[in-house]
Amino acid sequence: MAETIHVRGEGGAIFAMDLPLPESIAERYERGLLVRVHSDGTPYHPGPAAPSEDGGGSDLTAGKSPRPGVNASKSEWIAYVVGQGHLSAEDAANLTKADLIELAS
Repeated sequence: MAETIHVRGEGGAIFAMDLPLPESIAERYERGLLVRVHSDGTPYHPGPAAPSEDGGGSDLTAGKSPRPGVNASKSEWIAYVVGQGHLSAEDAANLTKADLIELAS
């Protein structure tokens, strides 16, 4: 039996999705346009990640999207801001790249 997760779409609706995600959905999820949530829409927080050998961890091991570099494209910044839950994809697209970087600070 497939594991089911819940994701919030670009429009804010909650969808139940069976794993593995279809390729097109997985791409949108990886870009941060879809955000994993609980069935009631509350933010999903995975269990504690295994610490690395040096005792630290990265955003990836914590289940977060890493912050893009300053020279990253605007679309990467949109995905990051949306993935962090700051704005919807539509609202983020209306901002400048500089505004997105400032919002993420």
